[in-house]
Amino acid sequence: MKDIELVLLDWTEAAPRAMPLRERVFVVEQGVPAEMEMDEYDSLSRHALALAEHGQVLATGRLLPDGHVGRMAVDAAWRGRGIGGLVLETLVEEAWRRNMREVVLNAQVSAIDFYVRHGFVAEGETFMDAGIVHRRMRRRRSDA
Repeated sequence: MKDIELVLLDWTEAAPRAMPLRERVFVVEQGVPAEMEMDEYDSLSRHALALAEHGQVLATGRLLPDGHVGRMAVDAAWRGRGIGGLVLETLVEEAWRRNMREVVLNAQVSAIDFYVRHGFVAEGETFMDAGIVHRRMRRRRSDA
């Protein structure tokens, strides 16, 4: 993925670039209520963006201060090419740089295999969030 640039940004820089993609993926494609898509955690988080060489946002995700990864979204035309994995690993590496011992996330059940491929382990029962079935997953630092 030599033509893909990965950047980590604060919300003020990320919002105008990440929100159009998040709205397309979560609100339009998945039917998440628009008022649930943006929350108070965005301003506290670090946001990873995968950018095409002309600046198009291909994927995004966020890392909360407590080590929770969320709002992972990949443009429909770019899914299945490894870009989501690049964003996820960027967020995990940021967590390790911040001396976090683990990263947790609430995975949509349809995406569990993706997260397993990146070292996450599912735990607990499934639950509903925004009308979508999820399961909690965790990845611990190898030296933790």
